[in-house]
Amino acid sequence: MSPTSLTSPTGSADEYPRVIDHVVEKHHDDLIDLRRDLHRHPELSWEERRTTDRVVEILEHLGWRVTASQRSGALAEIGEGDRVVALRADLDALPVQDLTQDPWTSMVPGVAHACGHDVHTSALIGAAHALAEVHARGLLPGRVRLLFQPAEEVMPGGAVHLINHGAIEDVERMYALHAEPAVDVGTIGVRTGPITSAADRIEVRLEGNGGHTSRPHLTGDLTFALAKLAGELPAVLSRRMDPRSGVSVVWGVLRAGSAPNVIPDQGIAAGTVRILDSVAWAGVEAVVREAVLDIVRPYGVTAMVDYLQGVPPVVNDPVSAALVASAVDAVLGPHHRTDVPQSLGGEDFGWYLSSVPGAMFRLGTRTPGGATYDLHQGDLRIDEQSIGVGARVLAAVAVRTLSTAATRSDSTR
Repeated sequence: MSPTSLTSPTGSADEYPRVIDHVVEKHHDDLIDLRRDLHRHPELSWEERRTTDRVVEILEHLGWRVTASQRSGALAEIGEGDRVVALRADLDALPVQDLTQDPWTSMVPGVAHACGHDVHTSALIGAAHALAEVHARGLLPGRVRLLFQPAEEVMPGGAVHLINHGAIEDVERMYALHAEPAVDVGTIGVRTGPITSAADRIEVRLEGNGGHTSRPHLTGDLTFALAKLAGELPAVLSRRMDPRSGVSVVWGVLRAGSAPNVIPDQGIAAGTVRILDSVAWAGVEAVVREAVLDIVRPYGVTAMVDYLQGVPPVVNDPVSAALVASAVDAVLGPHHRTDVPQSLGGEDFGWYLSSVPGAMFRLGTRTPGGATYDLHQGDLRIDEQSIGVGARVLAAVAVRTLSTAATRSDSTR
């Protein structure tokens, strides 16, 4: 039997797509209202208590068995049986000023849903509506577990927290979506293999004895060393790491000194290290630490490296990616999916897929013919029709997975 062949419990092969479509369409306006409410009231990582309360209230009303996390976030489950499929959405917003002028613009200064997590959460709630009805009609051949995860935007994030608390215990496969403002609404991006990159955080603190800019030979020229570090570390990694691994170092902070004629005694460089390849990811920290010390050594300063291994790449296993594609075909049609490239962005969904096979897909959020926005920017605009599209695919892939023969990919790690 192929990975996407249905065992057809209670006629679900024919009936469940119609049920999902009907329920999501019925709740179309409710889902948009929920997204706008979440957008008005964004909450930073680990502070998503209001968001969690909204989610829990809806899930309990729908008959899901809900367990709230001690900090923020919640798990919910519906159905019966030994087989479990999990769906995940992230709850947190970013410390970014909302620059949009919609009536539902953020009411929290300096905080905005600039990564689309309000869309992710609303889409999963839409799937929860649909799956509750699928279950009520006897068309759900197993259990579905929903993970409303806090703190995706920080390292270490909420994925590690939920895993440590048993959130993926007994889970057979796992799925998530991510907003993609470069893809038109109504289109789903599917990819087999790595779809995101590993992302680590680096902070280097330099210290020297300071001095006058007229006598750099009598002191450690810390500012010069900092500049050399900023330029040389990416260059060194391009020669020390396999070029096919796609290692990228980008600095977000370079800071030293406060006067033009004073060599400072302290400085800092901080940024991210991104790697396309999971094997290279395992070894990059040691190379970075060695390279930093070698770069600054000639300038008479010392370096302290704080390296935080953030998230592994999200690697979609072939069976799960095929199930996503077949779910899109069932509820949207094959002309609604497209191939997407691997992104250098990091996503802590990779931690789940280090233990459980699964897939993340890209949810098109661009209005056809409209502007292309960028994630993590305050002007991000989302076509809200994408919410129902994401809800349909999430619900469908859960049912479709449970309706297939119980197989696990050879890539299970």
